[in-house]
Amino acid sequence: MENITASELAGLGVGTLLFCATIAAPKVDALISASQRSSLGMCKRCGNLRLIACLRCRGAGSVRKGVLSFSLVDDIYRSLGRERTQAESTPCTNCQARGRMDCPDCSKLM
Repeated sequence: MENITASELAGLGVGTLLFCATIAAPKVDALISASQRSSLGMCKRCGNLRLIACLRCRGAGSVRKGVLSFSLVDDIYRSLGRERTQAESTPCTNCQARGRMDCPDCSKLM
């Protein structure tokens, strides 16, 4: 890596920092919302709604089949406003195609 200027190195550092912050944002948001719910005396997972989004289909009710069917690719396509039509979707067997499940933390209390 010869002849790298300070501006290029700074740009690489800032880009790396922004990329890491983008990846960590959902986890930081979940941590903050859980602490707020805890301080209000609510369920940390569902906020007393007694329902959570299915972890497998992420609340959609269907799961896509295909080689590139992981969530990062789906998120990129959704952010660009495009639908992926190459992959077939099948009903989620984890939540019976409802997209939501009973909160496991609230069901322990009953």
